[in-house]
Amino acid sequence: MTGTFRSLRGFNYRVWAAGALVSNVGTWMQRTAQDWLVLTELTHRNATAVGIVMALQFGPMLLLLPLTGYAADHLDRRKLLVITQATMGALALGLGVLTLTGLVQLWHVYLFAFLLGCVTAFDSPARQTFVSELVGEEELSNAVGLNSTSFNAGRMIGPAVAGLLIASVGTGWVFLINAVSFAAVLGSLKILRVDELHLKLKAHRSRSSFIDGFRYVAKRPDLKALLLMLFLIGTFGLNFPIFIATMSVTAFHAGASQYGLLSSTMAIGSVTGALLAARRARPHIALLLVSAALFGFGCAVAASMPTYVLFGMTLVAIGVCTQTFTTSTNSLVQLSTEPAMRGRVVAILLAIALGGTPLGAPIVGWVADHFGPRWAMGVAAASGFAAALVGIHYLKKYRNLHVRFENRRLRVSFDASDPYAFTPQAAAPASGQNVS
Repeated sequence: MTGTFRSLRGFNYRVWAAGALVSNVGTWMQRTAQDWLVLTELTHRNATAVGIVMALQFGPMLLLLPLTGYAADHLDRRKLLVITQATMGALALGLGVLTLTGLVQLWHVYLFAFLLGCVTAFDSPARQTFVSELVGEEELSNAVGLNSTSFNAGRMIGPAVAGLLIASVGTGWVFLINAVSFAAVLGSLKILRVDELHLKLKAHRSRSSFIDGFRYVAKRPDLKALLLMLFLIGTFGLNFPIFIATMSVTAFHAGASQYGLLSSTMAIGSVTGALLAARRARPHIALLLVSAALFGFGCAVAASMPTYVLFGMTLVAIGVCTQTFTTSTNSLVQLSTEPAMRGRVVAILLAIALGGTPLGAPIVGWVADHFGPRWAMGVAAASGFAAALVGIHYLKKYRNLHVRFENRRLRVSFDASDPYAFTPQAAAPASGQNVS
């Protein structure tokens, strides 16, 4: 295999990808069922409650940052993932039992969301950086893109299936099915060929290990610009459980199956964006700038759509822009970070991307409750435009961005290389260094 799917040539990545796809479908089924449970069964269309659930689920990513990046850089990532994935499956099982027995209350969902967030805080940076051990540096960008494709394929299938199951048998069975789906990824971790893993340099253990990650980022204008762009869109733009749920229920008066279908429709665009990202050898910040601006424009258009069908069609385009931005940011940050620092930097990236949700989700939910879901999507549009401005400022200050008209055409130019960026060639281990 070549091109888009070249990482699948390796046994370890094929096994991992197969298990992850099954688990991703289950995860998106649970997310859909959880949002529907809170919005329609435990409250009366209270978008703020959905925002609180999201805040509790993603807040630990920020709160536990001193520990999660350290764990990803110092512990055996495969063994760590076995523990986190098994725990996440147990939490899904517990919530499913409570729901099926009719005992579930809103505070139960809040508690399970927080516990899941704590486990995910350790799982996410380990899972993201484990990819480089499966494929090596030369295929890292492709593997990250394929991982995103798998994640969004689950997003395309899971919500639609969840919507049908909710309408036919109820939300509790969706949680139980997700619990079972974790067996796939646990099985894939078990049968990996450990001797074929591309093991990385161990980070030196020190009292300042956590602070070293921030110091590293502080010296890198490119990373600071990328992370600020991600913060803006991640905090105020990537709240689609709120956007889609409130637009579906409030603006279009749709049921559970139609709500699940909207989430799956957006995932069609997300899969497309992830596949396009997988084709690129190495993304660049100009691509992130354009995708951020188009994300803002797409959200503004979606907010004005008068019908369910037109809104769904717009979500496809937003999905392409969203996935292009997030996948390319992940790839660019990992490729331009020293391997020994990668776990901590990725933990910071995920804390910014997901940890901003406790701030943004309640705000967006409040806007949806008081001004309507269309205004909430306007907040997302503003975040995309703001992120694009950050990219423009970086290119102008550090890469000599020039915009001019030449022969009645707009011309844009900037320096191709970044003098501040880390190059992978500099990561070659010196003799005598230990690898994990």
